[in-house]
Amino acid sequence: MTALANILDEMTAPAELATPLPEGSVRCTACGHRCLVRNGRRGVCQVRFNAQGTLRAPWGYVAALNADPIEKKPFYHFLPGAVALTFGMLGCDLHCAYCQNWLTSQALRDSASAEAAYLVKRVSPQQIVEAAKLSGAEVIASSYNEPLITSEWALAVFKEARSAGIKCVMVSNGNATPEALDYLQPALSGMKIDLKSMQDRNYRRLGGVLKNVLDTIQRVAGMGLWLEVVTLVVPGFNDSSEELWDAARFLASVSTDIPWHVTAFHSDYRMLDTPNTPQQTLLRAADIGREAGLRYVYAGNLPGSVDDYETTFCPQCNTPLVERRGYRILALHVTAQGICPRCGTEIAGVWPVHR
Repeated sequence: MTALANILDEMTAPAELATPLPEGSVRCTACGHRCLVRNGRRGVCQVRFNAQGTLRAPWGYVAALNADPIEKKPFYHFLPGAVALTFGMLGCDLHCAYCQNWLTSQALRDSASAEAAYLVKRVSPQQIVEAAKLSGAEVIASSYNEPLITSEWALAVFKEARSAGIKCVMVSNGNATPEALDYLQPALSGMKIDLKSMQDRNYRRLGGVLKNVLDTIQRVAGMGLWLEVVTLVVPGFNDSSEELWDAARFLASVSTDIPWHVTAFHSDYRMLDTPNTPQQTLLRAADIGREAGLRYVYAGNLPGSVDDYETTFCPQCNTPLVERRGYRILALHVTAQGICPRCGTEIAGVWPVHR
């Protein structure tokens, strides 16, 4: 066992998303892998483990804690302009070769991320909420690693935040279970979900299953949580027009009001030889989203270079309602009731009451 694993194992609590089985085994229900974890073994995520018949889950620390614009998550229709205090732990249930948060997400898989041990700081839910108040945050977000595998800790933070009048969101890969979503729903207001590919073979390369993610998107949309979806467009992986059409049509079949963010890949982690996403590819992806009937399509990671795909338009009269450049809000015209002031069309989202 590594030194980092020893440190993390001390900061755990009994998992609530778990089902005891005979002979001391446990079935974990935090993510779509539904790992059968035998005594002394770990789940796929490496941070949930069986200690003498009890599944242990991460608890009581953060490896990252930052006050960010909520647009960075990205959420464009959830309190635009708000500060989101974002916390993260370590570990992930996928192993994406292009992960941009690999230092935290792959900490127990990749020896190069051993320095993640220096990021770990003990903290309480109350301290995180106090930090949110001090930073003026209206939102607390669980991100940086995969938050589903640390759901118990996230829920403890979220409950404290909700008591303080702060809304809570998750930034997830979507490899969820109905049990985890039902567990989190009482304290959760929104989710950002990655739709990484529409090909199951691609998902299996990343360590996941496409159906789990599609099911999660449909379930979250049906639960009344605010949902936005991101597709990182990676050259040679998921950038064909056919696959982008499949993604756009699927989202439109769930709801044409789901904001779809197509974002530019940049070489990172184990995909340093893959070129960055060209501007024209990103614009093609965004055009496909609009043609498929999605009302709110955005292109990210290339601020100022994506035509009008940073702006929210009224889907009825085409009035610019939220003008952005990168993570900055330049103008906000949606009313507090979520209405276009020109034609009265309802604009899907959660809009700020105080400007």
